[in-house]
Amino acid sequence: MKNVVFLYGIAGSTNVTGDQVKKLDILSNDLVINMIKSSFTSCVLVTEEHENAIIVEPDRRGKYIVCFDPLDGSSNIDCLASIGTIFAIYRKCTDSEPSEKDALQPGRNLVAAGYALYGSATMIVLSTGQGVNCFMLDPAIGEFILVDRDVKIKKKGKIYSLNEGYALYFDPAVTEYLQKKKFPEDGSAPYGARYVGSMVADVHRTLVYGGIFLYPANVKSPKGKLRLLYECNPMAFIMEQAGGMATTGTTNILDIQPESLHQRVPVVMGSPDDVQEYISIFQKHHK
Repeated sequence: MKNVVFLYGIAGSTNVTGDQVKKLDILSNDLVINMIKSSFTSCVLVTEEHENAIIVEPDRRGKYIVCFDPLDGSSNIDCLASIGTIFAIYRKCTDSEPSEKDALQPGRNLVAAGYALYGSATMIVLSTGQGVNCFMLDPAIGEFILVDRDVKIKKKGKIYSLNEGYALYFDPAVTEYLQKKKFPEDGSAPYGARYVGSMVADVHRTLVYGGIFLYPANVKSPKGKLRLLYECNPMAFIMEQAGGMATTGTTNILDIQPESLHQRVPVVMGSPDDVQEYISIFQKHHK
């Protein structure tokens, strides 16, 4: 019990993107780095916790670039809400010495992506570009078991998910979209609201139940809040492979050419009909 207690709380620092670092953030980051390096499959690692890319030692290198958020939603650790790990895997495209430039690839180049969700059960959601499969950990045998094959998101959902605490700073397009969800003009039932504050948990619920997840730009975060390489791209890849959509409002997430390792972008993803409705409203306000 004594050792478990020391895993909770703040480590007393912030990471390169300005988030407070929790003790489990540091442990998770070190664990993921060590496991990937020991697999001898990667040459460049990009993590939320390091400002610069990690270049793998020559004698341990492989041909892949891995971008990851080792512990997404870590602000929820102390209240025991669901958290997770997000990852994106690219193939090195050049024969030159590995560098951080190798990681600056659009999401269309992904060879695999997914996330691990640590909630009421431990699940890995994975796509290698041939659909989305879900694997659940069976603690009795210590293995992940395929439980859902070729997952598809509903064409239209009944749930929206975003932090409405920022409503004062919302773009008018976001405000109008939410108004339509809360007070439908066609007499249909209003959408329900669900928000955990952990991207893994909120996107997974959207994938399973349908609907829309939004983390748009606002006055306080004009470029958005979530990071392109290791949050938005892998989640957009999963969403598209499941038949959904992911956009900034003007551009498909997977079509964005990254300019920096920790670049932030606005993101809206989920059921295709819901996302398309958002795009229509957004473009009306941003002609």
